[in-house]
Amino acid sequence: MITKNNKKTIRSWAFFDWANSAYNLVITSTIFPAYYTIITTTKEHGDKVQFFGRTYINTSLSNYALSFAYLIMAFALPMLSSIADRRGNKKSFMKFFTYMGGLACIGLYFFKLDTLEMSIILFALAAMGYIGGVLFSNSYLPEIATEEHQDRVSAQGFSYGYIGSVILQLICFLFVLKPAWFGINDASFPPRLSFLLVGVWWIGFSQIPFKILPNGTPQNDKVKTNIFKDGFSELTKVWGQLKQINKLKGFLFSFFFYSMGVQTIMLAAAGFAEKTLKLGTAKLIAVILIIQLVAIPGAMLMSFLAKKIGNVNVLIMVVLVWIGCCVYGYYITTEYQFYSLAAIVGLIMGGIQSLSRSTYSKYLPVDTKDSTSFFSFYDVTEKLAIVIGLFSFAYIEDLTGNIRYSIIALASFFIVGLIFLVLLRKIERKESLKL
Repeated sequence: MITKNNKKTIRSWAFFDWANSAYNLVITSTIFPAYYTIITTTKEHGDKVQFFGRTYINTSLSNYALSFAYLIMAFALPMLSSIADRRGNKKSFMKFFTYMGGLACIGLYFFKLDTLEMSIILFALAAMGYIGGVLFSNSYLPEIATEEHQDRVSAQGFSYGYIGSVILQLICFLFVLKPAWFGINDASFPPRLSFLLVGVWWIGFSQIPFKILPNGTPQNDKVKTNIFKDGFSELTKVWGQLKQINKLKGFLFSFFFYSMGVQTIMLAAAGFAEKTLKLGTAKLIAVILIIQLVAIPGAMLMSFLAKKIGNVNVLIMVVLVWIGCCVYGYYITTEYQFYSLAAIVGLIMGGIQSLSRSTYSKYLPVDTKDSTSFFSFYDVTEKLAIVIGLFSFAYIEDLTGNIRYSIIALASFFIVGLIFLVLLRKIERKESLKL
């Protein structure tokens, strides 16, 4: 049994964000996208690459690979999470996905143009490891904190993630910008070393939550039955509960649409900047570092505002800002415009992620034993949103040959999400009047 609001438990849980956020920063946001774009752009073929006999635009290929990874996990995680709830072994699943993701990052040390196919597969496996680990980590939130503390604890997790990832990014930054200090002559070595360090960092710091967090509580008489039967049975039960909670349904609809925009921007921004503005690795890393540092007070600010005016009202404000960012992003032509956009995105990025997680947690039935299964619906909603967002982003670029059209298209996702948030606010007001 977990004692809620225990500082040691909460800190150990937050260190999982510290560990895996290094992947999110180095692999999805900075060094990998820049390195990938540079080595896959050649004089002979431009930005076209061959992947198992088919020709793709380089940035489209990486976005397709990510969307494929998210699609697989969207189908797998509901089953795995319901099994974890039944068997009480969600920490074992956390470990599996962490080791898979970390080892895949270590394998990216060997990424060069002639290993493109294998490297793209490892890139997808790393994403799957990150996705799986985050789901099982998120499911601990309602178990380690009471409702009134969940906004703060969620923000603490994201803050740990930003700080930890920035520290590792700075270490990698030294190798990338000052290779001569370390006697490095191979230009590809610093980024490849960064990928290896991410894997070591991810696996290493995950040992802290692995040591402190409990495995979970098995559901007694159901433990020894068939795992697949367990999974479907548990999933069906939770789905039945979820359908009866109007606020939970309303939130998932809004979260689905605005996540298409948020997550796609986070995953595709670096490729956009490198392709359209030619920032180069050094400037791109500096920009992302600014975003990470601004995101820490951003997450805390959203938590503070949520106490004053309510979670849904804050989410509505933030989504409006995201719509403005999409429109602004379509028109930017200079690096300084990109810097200003990055600062705004950083401020709202951490806030919307942190507040979304804690808002969903607050809507769950009190003291439910199915927290992992409930959070699997949250996670699948996000992952399907990413699949559609990334696929749309890549397809529009393929269709038009202009990545800017992909950026402006994301605004439509935010607009639909905004509509559902307004409807959710009405549901909350109706339910409060009944009370």
